[in-house]
Amino acid sequence: MLTLDTDIINISRVGKTTAKSLNKLGITTVRDLLFYFPFRYDDFTQLTPIDKLIPETSANVVGKIEMIQNRRSYHRRMSITEALVADDTDTLKVIWFNQPFIARNLRIGDKVSLAGKVEEDTSGLIMKSPVYEKIIGQQAVHTQGFVPNYHLTASITQKQLRFLIKQVIGLAKQIPEWLPDDSKKSLRLLDLDRAMAKIHFPKTKTEIETARRRLAFNELFLIQLQSQLIKKELEASQAKSIPFLEEITKKFVSSLPWQLTDAQRKAAWEILKDIAKDKPMSRILSGDVGSGKTIVALIAMLNTALNGYQAVLMAPTEILAHQHYGTICQLLSNFKIKIGLITGSEKRANYTKGNQEAGIRNEKKAPNSLFLIHNSQIIIGTHALIQEKVEFKNLGLAIIDEQHRFGVEQRKTLMEKSGETETTPHLLTMTATPIPRSLALALYGDLDLSIVNQMPKGRKPILTKIVPEEKRKEAYNFIRQQIDAGRQIFVICPLIDPSDKLGVKSVKQEFEKLDKQIFPDLKIGILHGRMRSSEKEKIMREFFDNKIKILVATSVVEVGVDVPNTTIMMIEGAERFGLAQLHQFRGRVGRSQFQSYCFLFTENSSNKTVKRLQALTNCQDGFALAKMDLKFRGAGEIYGTAQKGFPELKIASLFDYKLMKEAQAEAIKIINKDPSLKNYPLLAEKLGDWEKDVHLE
Repeated sequence: MLTLDTDIINISRVGKTTAKSLNKLGITTVRDLLFYFPFRYDDFTQLTPIDKLIPETSANVVGKIEMIQNRRSYHRRMSITEALVADDTDTLKVIWFNQPFIARNLRIGDKVSLAGKVEEDTSGLIMKSPVYEKIIGQQAVHTQGFVPNYHLTASITQKQLRFLIKQVIGLAKQIPEWLPDDSKKSLRLLDLDRAMAKIHFPKTKTEIETARRRLAFNELFLIQLQSQLIKKELEASQAKSIPFLEEITKKFVSSLPWQLTDAQRKAAWEILKDIAKDKPMSRILSGDVGSGKTIVALIAMLNTALNGYQAVLMAPTEILAHQHYGTICQLLSNFKIKIGLITGSEKRANYTKGNQEAGIRNEKKAPNSLFLIHNSQIIIGTHALIQEKVEFKNLGLAIIDEQHRFGVEQRKTLMEKSGETETTPHLLTMTATPIPRSLALALYGDLDLSIVNQMPKGRKPILTKIVPEEKRKEAYNFIRQQIDAGRQIFVICPLIDPSDKLGVKSVKQEFEKLDKQIFPDLKIGILHGRMRSSEKEKIMREFFDNKIKILVATSVVEVGVDVPNTTIMMIEGAERFGLAQLHQFRGRVGRSQFQSYCFLFTENSSNKTVKRLQALTNCQDGFALAKMDLKFRGAGEIYGTAQKGFPELKIASLFDYKLMKEAQAEAIKIINKDPSLKNYPLLAEKLGDWEKDVHLE
C-alpha cells in the first residue's frame, strides 16, 4: 500500500531510469512528488470548434479520428504521422514528427483531445505536434482545463509527471494538517489536502488562487514563527558591548583607496551603534550587487577586534571565503590585526606561530583550525566553521554572507562556540537581494535592516545588449578584441548536459563549441554544480590568475564571485532566467575601471521575451527589476523567487506583502499565547522539520 514515505520506485510505471530522473529533481518519495508544485498553467478551458480555429493561436480541439497513417520523409530523413480529426463543424489535419507509435496508440474512430498551436499551410489549417489524449469516459488531464507545467529534467516529460501525480494525489489526505483551526478559519484558508489537490489539478482560476494562497501562507507563516521565537530568545539574552573607536575608525576609512558612499557610512553607523549595546544585534545588511557591503562589515569587524573580541565572517563558498581573506588582509595591512582563513581545503593566516609579521606560507607547517581559532582576531571561513569541533576564544561578532536565513539551531551553535554561554554574539547577515524596508520588516520580524543603495564612485554602468542569432559572429569578434586587450569573459548556460527536448544551450555543448571551433587558441574553463569542490576551486583559481580566458558555467557563479578583470558576461538562453537572477549574473562584471558589457543571447523572439529582457537593458536597479520580473510572469505563473540570502520560497513571493502581514500577525498571536508551542504539537513538529530542511546546507 502506498504511503507518503513510499519510495518513488514503488509507484506504478516508475522504473529505475525514471526513478533516477525524478531523484535529480529532488523527488525520492510520494511526499516529494506531491510537494513538487507546477510553476505555471496552460489555459485550455475553452474548447474551440474546428471551423472557428484561427492561425497562430493555441487551442484545444476535441474530435474523432477519421484517418491516421505513418509515412517516411526521405528528403528530411524522418517518419511523419498524419491524421485527420473531425468534429461536427469541420476537419483538421494533424501531424507528428518521429513518433510512429502514435499511429498504434490512436485508431480510426477514437475520440481525441488535442492541444497546441494552430498553423496554416498550403492545404489549410494544421496542428503540428500537438499534445494528444485519447478520451475514454473521464476528463482529459493533459489537454483540457488548466494544465499544470512543471520544471523538468531532460528525460522526464510533462505527461509523465502529471500521470504520476494524478496516481498519488489522493494521498494528500495523509499529510498532517498542522495549521491551527482558528488560524484557518479567521483567515479563510483552505484545508491542506484540498489546497494540494487544487494546486496540481485546478478547474478554475479561483482554485489556483485559493490553493496558492494557502500554500504560500504556509511558507511565510513558518518564517514568521521562527522570527518571533528568535525575537523572544534575543530579548532574554545578553551580548558583549563593543564600544565605537572613533579615531581608529576614521584612520581606517581615510586609508581606503576610495571614498565611502553616504549609504555605506549610514549603514556602518547603524551597525556600530548596535554592537555598542549589551543586547545582541540582529541586523540584515542589504545592498545591490557590487554596492560595497563587505567594507561596511569590515568597519564593524575592525572595532570588534580592537576591543579585544573576535569577529568571524562566514561565506557560502571556499572561493568567496578566499576572496574575502585576500581583500581584508590587504585593507587592514596597516593595523596589525591577526587574520585567519579556515576552509575545507585551506588553513592560513597573515601571521606566523612565532607571531612575526609574515605570511604563514613561509612556515614549513601550516597552522591548524584550533591554532587559528584561538589566535586570530578576525576569522574568515565557510559555514563549515561552526561545524568545526573547536570553540572560539571570545566571539563578539558573527557575519553571515549570502546565506539562507540563519536559523535558531545555528544561532545556538554559535552561542555554544562563542567561548562563554552567558552572552550571544552580535549577528549581521549580508544579502545582495535588494529589498525595501517595509518588505524586510514584514518578512523578518526579528531583524533590523540597513540598506546600501548607492554604487561606489567611478563605477561605469554595465552596457547590456540583447544579441539576436544573426549578430552572434559580431559578438564573438568583440569578445576576441576584449581578450586581446587582456580582459576575461564569463559565459552562463541554463543546463549542464544537452537536452533535445528543451532545445536549451548546455555548459558542456557551449564549452565544446567555444573550445574547438570559435576560440581554439585560448584556454577555456568549465564550471558546474556536479563537479567536486576541489575541481571547482582549481578552475576558479586559474580564472583568477588569468590563465583561463573564458569561463563557461551554470548559475554557480551567481553568488559573490569577484574577478575584476572580467568585462563581458555572456548569457545563453537568457529567457530561461528571472530578471533578478540575470541582474545577479551581470553584477559579476563591472568591478573595475574598465567598461563592462552583458550580452543576452536568446533564440526566443516572442514579444513577451524581448520586452522582459529589454527591461534589463534599460535598468540597473536590482529591486526595480525584481518587481518587474513578477509583473512579467503574469497570473499563469505561480512560483516564488528563489533568491540567495532568503529562504527558498516555492510558492510565496517576496512581494506577497499582504499575506506576509497576515502571517506575521498570526505568528505573534500564537507565540504570545503559547511561547513553547506546547498546545500546538503538530505545529512545533512542522517548524522543527522546516528548520532542518531550510538549513541543511
